[in-house]
Amino acid sequence: MICENVKFTKVRYDIIGDIAIIKIPKQSDKRVGILIANHILGKCKRVRVVTTQIEPAHGEYRIQKFEVIAGENRTETIHKESKCLFKLDINKVFFTPRLMYERLRIAKLINHGEVIINMFAGVGTYSIVIARHAKPSVIYSIDANPDAYNFMLQNIQINKVTNIIVPILGDAGEIIMKKLVNIANRVLMPLPELAKTYLPYAILALKNDGGYVHIYDTYHRSKEETIGDLFSKAVRDYSRILSNKVKYFEFKLIRVTRKIGVRLYQIVMDIYIVK
Repeated sequence: MICENVKFTKVRYDIIGDIAIIKIPKQSDKRVGILIANHILGKCKRVRVVTTQIEPAHGEYRIQKFEVIAGENRTETIHKESKCLFKLDINKVFFTPRLMYERLRIAKLINHGEVIINMFAGVGTYSIVIARHAKPSVIYSIDANPDAYNFMLQNIQINKVTNIIVPILGDAGEIIMKKLVNIANRVLMPLPELAKTYLPYAILALKNDGGYVHIYDTYHRSKEETIGDLFSKAVRDYSRILSNKVKYFEFKLIRVTRKIGVRLYQIVMDIYIVK
């Protein structure tokens, strides 16, 4: 997003709630960032805080670190998306507004009465959007990050979906093994870093007569490759895994959900699986 009338070096930024996250142009010092941040505060009335990322996603919970460079000194906010509200702290949980379309797309696929498992639920974004825009019977919403889990509890209350979402704190693989085997019509895996490692647990969670897994992964495209080549690579990778684990599988859709870096893409694969 680019705010109207910005006359500095071209700056792109995301807005989460009332927090803008800017990327300071390369070879610029912090003073340039502060000038840009104050310009954004003056022109974009919905923004109260401007931050910049100081550490990439890292650690077990893939948390990014941000520094406030202008406006109110806080990193907690309430983000509105698809008629849902999400309370979160960008320094404690991972959240991107760039998956808004994707979250709503998944919600529109849900059939009445489905049992859904969200293996990496974060603050509850996918789970709550689905609960508000579809009619599943239950969504088991799992996350290992205690901060994300606590925000998810609050967000379930805020959005009045306590009768649909079952929040669970812990490792998704362990939880599925203990109590969620063979129950799901659909499993969501919105954490690319664990996609291949945790796919066997997602398969285990599906009902025996078949269901869908929505897998998110990241792929790098070389200069010589097309997006189609990238999709073919992903299909080959996951076909090798699935051919040894299930009776039947079919790739129903594969698409780019967002661009992360130079020729680095996050993709989603909707796969129908019969165990």
